[in-house]
Formats: sequence, structure tokens, C-alpha cells
Amino acid sequence: MTAPLHEPTAEAAPKAAEEAAAATSGQKAVQGRSLGRIAWERLKRDKLALTGGVLVLVLIAIALLAPVISNLLGQDPDAYHEDLIDPLFSTPTGSLGGISGDHLLGVEPVNGRDILARVLYGARVSLLVGFLSAVVAVVLGTVLGILAGFFGGWVDSVISRVMDGLLAFPQLLFTIALVSVMPSKMLGLTGSNVRIFVMILVIGFFGWPYIGRVVRGQTLSLREREYVEAARSLGAGQFYILFKELLPNLVAPIVVYTTMMIPTNILTEAALSFLGVGVKPPTSSWGQMLSSAIDYYESDPMYMVVPGVAIFVTVLAFNLFGDGVRDALDPKGSR
Repeated sequence: MTAPLHEPTAEAAPKAAEEAAAATSGQKAVQGRSLGRIAWERLKRDKLALTGGVLVLVLIAIALLAPVISNLLGQDPDAYHEDLIDPLFSTPTGSLGGISGDHLLGVEPVNGRDILARVLYGARVSLLVGFLSAVVAVVLGTVLGILAGFFGGWVDSVISRVMDGLLAFPQLLFTIALVSVMPSKMLGLTGSNVRIFVMILVIGFFGWPYIGRVVRGQTLSLREREYVEAARSLGAGQFYILFKELLPNLVAPIVVYTTMMIPTNILTEAALSFLGVGVKPPTSSWGQMLSSAIDYYESDPMYMVVPGVAIFVTVLAFNLFGDGVRDALDPKGSR
């Protein structure tokens, strides 16, 4: 008989025996998990947060596909249907604000524009302002907050006093005054696009001190950690420490605060449009619809209920998702 071509060595035999024993006993090898995977597993267990996240994705899809959905429904958000309006009371004919097979959420008083189409297009304005103003606030707050916390001294004093001044400034009054004197054309933008651009900048500019304070406080704590001292002892420069050592450890609080900031910005945009300094008609806005509904809240309550529910659901979805993200990214949390 011939000998086998590959005989097990003395070292391989015990290892093979251990693997066979583990397989027969049903034991599983221990696997390491990254922080991102741990956070995702926590988030998956939070049903409310997942529900909020799904609603957020649905709202974003609705805003992006608003023209497509309106075309499928056969409704133009700016088309008048005066034949559906009672000429005596200027309210929709029929029950519940003129709800019918053609107008699923009814029509507006006076002009008869389809409410569902207006709400779909209003989602684009609210989410656009909410997201982009949050981006402006996060960029400014992160950069200035990390500089104030890391360098300290006069840099920290100047940035902190600027934050204190902006937090005490009447943002709403300033926005009203600024929008009222803005030209109708600016930077290639016209009409409502100018006001949307101004609202994004103003809301973002007055919102960065909030996240700036959070980032500054976290930076003050992180800059004294052992890994930062080790990087300094190895000759790492200040900007390397800022962007390679500190910034990655600030991602969690920045993400959490961003998810909390977006619904606040949406409410601010709705308030500005409600006061008449938001987008111009005929551009649709939830706050503008609520402002117009004041005169008809008794005769046509559906005109006020629909945009109000849209704002409520949107803000609630972002808050639920933000709470879940905060719990998932909390290193001391057990959820």
C-alpha cells in the first residue's frame, strides 16, 4: 500500500480536533462587531424609530415625485376649478371640503385648486428648506465648534461670544425684515426661489450656534483623551488631530443633532410662510395653506386639517427617527 500524499502534522491535528469538537457541540466562533453594526442592530429593535425612518423615506419620495404623482392623479396644483365653488359662500360644494373621486382631499375655497396636489408640492418646499438649512447649520456649527473647543483661548472666547449673540438675536423678526426688502431677482433666482434661498441661509445661519455648542463641549472633552496625547507625542499636526482623531468621534452627536434640527427647521419655514414672508403664491407651502385657511376654519375645516396633519406627521416622523438614532448611537445605552 502507498502512503497518503498529505499526512496531518502534529500541530494541525489538535486544531482539527478542536474545530471538530466545536462543530459537534454547536459552538459558534466569536465575531467582532463594529460600532456602526452595533448601532444598526439597536436601531432595528426600536420599532418606533424604524416607523419614523420609513415615514421619512416615504415623505422624501413624495416630495421628489410630486409632479409624477400629480400627473397620475390628473391634477395641476395651480389649476382653478371655480365650478366646484359655491358662488355665495366661496366654499367648496359637497361635503368635507369637496372631497370626490377626482379630488381626494377636496379643493381650496374661492379658487378650487386641488388640495392633494398642493400638499404634494408643499412637501418639496418644506423638506428642501428643512434639509438644506440643517446642512448650513451643521457645517458652520461643526467647523466653528471644533475650532473653539480645540484651540481654546481667544479663539474660543470670540466664537463663544458670537454664539451667545446669535442665540439672543430675534431670528423671526430679522427674517421678516430681510425678506420684505429682498429684490425679486437675485443670483439668477426669481420669485419664490429667492425667498427659499434666503430662508435656507437665515435659518441655517441662526441655527449653527446650537450645534456649535454641542460640538465645542464634546471637543473640550475629547482633546484630553489618551489617543490625542499619543498623536501629539508622535508628532502629528494640529489639523491632522482635528480631522483624523477628533472629527470621527464627533460624528455620532452631529448626526443625532441633525435629525433633531430638521423638524425644527420645517416648523420655522411653516411659521414664516404662515406669516406671509415665505414662498410667494402660487408656489405651494403648508404654512401658506394654513394662513389662507384661517378665514374658512368654520365653513371648511378640511382646508386647515390637511396641511396641519401633513406638518404634524412630518415633524413626528423625524422626531421618532431622531430619538431612535440617539439611543442607537449612545455607547452607554442598552436598547
